[in-house]
Amino acid sequence: MATGQVRASHILIKHEGSRRKASWKDLDGRVISATTRDAAVRQLLALHDDIDSGKARFQDVAVRYSDCSSAKRGGDLGRFGRGQMQKPFEEATYALKVGELSGIVDTDSGVHIIVRTS
Repeated sequence: MATGQVRASHILIKHEGSRRKASWKDLDGRVISATTRDAAVRQLLALHDDIDSGKARFQDVAVRYSDCSSAKRGGDLGRFGRGQMQKPFEEATYALKVGELSGIVDTDSGVHIIVRTS
């Protein structure tokens, strides 16, 4: 592993304020454009609770709910270093311990929860 790199998985919920209002599961962006940030956060918090309580596995939730194309890999983004991700995402990921689940992280893409995997 290159020095300073981390590996993380995430679940992204896009909303009306997201820079790209389409995803693999909402190709024309109709649902995303009609979703408020608050509604996206509420959905993500419910998913976070399910993962945190052990009711659901992070990867399974990502496959089903994430608006990112990484959903097909269980949310896995692979390894990345500083300067490769949006700043709030990068800062949140580097602040996590391996195996730790973040709170809500806001970026131009939408709202995320992140788990650092290495």
